[in-house]
Amino acid sequence: MDKGRGKNMTITSLIRSIQDIMRQDAGVDGDAQRISQLVWMLFLKVYDAKEAEWELFEENYQSIIPEDLRWRNWAADEEGITGDELLDFVNERLFKELKDLTVDENTDKRALIVKSVFEDSYNYMKSGTLLRQLINKLNEIDFDEYEDRHAFNDIYENILRDLQSAGNAGEYYTPRVLTEFMIDILDPKIGDKIADFACGTGGFLVSSLNHLEKGIKTVEDRKTVQSSLFGIEKKPLPHLLCMTNLLLHDLDSPTILRDNSLSSNIRDYTEKDKYDIIAMNPPFGGVEEAGVQINFPMEFRTSETADLFMALIMHRLKETGRAGVILPDGFLFGNDNAKIAIKEKLLSEFNLHTIVRVPNGVFAPYTSIATNVLFFDKTKPTEKIDYYQVPLPEGIKNGFTKTRPFRPEHLQGVKDWWNNRDQEDINAYSATIEEIKKANYNLDFKNPNLNKDEKEYSLHELLTIMDTKSKNINRLLGQLSEVLEGVEE
Repeated sequence: MDKGRGKNMTITSLIRSIQDIMRQDAGVDGDAQRISQLVWMLFLKVYDAKEAEWELFEENYQSIIPEDLRWRNWAADEEGITGDELLDFVNERLFKELKDLTVDENTDKRALIVKSVFEDSYNYMKSGTLLRQLINKLNEIDFDEYEDRHAFNDIYENILRDLQSAGNAGEYYTPRVLTEFMIDILDPKIGDKIADFACGTGGFLVSSLNHLEKGIKTVEDRKTVQSSLFGIEKKPLPHLLCMTNLLLHDLDSPTILRDNSLSSNIRDYTEKDKYDIIAMNPPFGGVEEAGVQINFPMEFRTSETADLFMALIMHRLKETGRAGVILPDGFLFGNDNAKIAIKEKLLSEFNLHTIVRVPNGVFAPYTSIATNVLFFDKTKPTEKIDYYQVPLPEGIKNGFTKTRPFRPEHLQGVKDWWNNRDQEDINAYSATIEEIKKANYNLDFKNPNLNKDEKEYSLHELLTIMDTKSKNINRLLGQLSEVLEGVEE
């Protein structure tokens, strides 16, 4: 058996046994809590492994974590404290002291992470005995070993994917197939500043990191990459998942703020707050209060979260910067005043060159809403939008599902077309800026290459057809009523 595959299988079974332990505990309820419980522990173990590296290479490295609270000193010994003693230690000392760590403007950025993670984390487990079993299982993963860490990255991705089924937590996860596709298209270079203002579990940032890794040639390149990524996440669980995710991918001091990106006045942003690359899947369907809306110019004010994020992105993209943003169909065809104003600004100040229309089910089972990826840059006004409608593969009629998921090969057509747009492709079509303005900034242009043989009816013809069908239905109902009366007699 391939060694890497064997290691992967071992860690997969390990994670399964960890989940089985948590299911026995009365305090952990549901997938989201199980993931949250697992990840604060993983964070401490991963952070401890990172500290061992920092101690090796930095003579004066000083941990912010008190010595007896470091993972190596209370968790690493499988014969260590257990039962009520362990539970008391975790609840009364570990959490309280890590939440209350003293930090100031001189605190090492790597140390700030610990406080920010524990400010919103909780220990849900009620059994100290089961907690010890869980800790011992985690200690079977050696994050100092490259193979273990590499294999665990894949498993961690599966843990994140489980969020799609964990109720509302699904909103924090964008399928890796889509994040990698978008980052490959945006093609960030070493030195680019990259941002995601609603970063969830960090998918776009990890994909960016993996993409940049290919171009690292020097120690200086690596330092540059370490400081290139920026994220903001509003909710505590995805923030913790994101921080751990980036640490696992060797980003030593991720700049991931726990904040609401929409809570700052966008008029206050200056050049230093702008980015070369913005890749995002803004939460949509949310409702923002008036106190948030006031941070935006009057013409952009709306309660729709995704629309406000689009206004924010436009304010924080550098000159010549590039963006890829996932938005629902509602943004394309929406005709309220704020949506029209946002789209008018987008098309007059940015080059919205491509909209990739994503098939149904890509975000299943969390949502079945139809989505699109908008690619634009700040180089010139939009003259024409190229559309590419990613088709459902043969054998899938109503969209992707958990058992038949979205895979990289389903995007091969759009990848082949991207740099060769003159080739004939039934899934590709365009709309000019004149056509868009004539449609009052409705961007929901349908693919004219599909269903060409279907007859298009005038309004009069449609009303005639409906009237005929209505009369037929009434006639059939009358006949059915007569038959039923006869049966009763």
